[in-house]
Amino acid sequence: MKWLMVLGIVAVAILITLYEWPKIEKEQKREKKVFVVLTTGSVILGIVLVYFPDMPGPTQLVEAIFKPLGKLLEP
Repeated sequence: MKWLMVLGIVAVAILITLYEWPKIEKEQKREKKVFVVLTTGSVILGIVLVYFPDMPGPTQLVEAIFKPLGKLLEP
């Protein structure tokens, strides 16, 4: 069943690309590169979250970094 969700994520990414790509002018090569990188990264993140839904988010990373610092600053 997870493959169906992955297929949906890829299909949505393709539809977004088909809609947005013609709107980017040919001279805007950097914008096209950024669009491809962001879209690809989003698809990869979506697929990873389908297979690992309990993956810790960025909040847990920030908490792990700053929690010891907070203990040092307490009176």
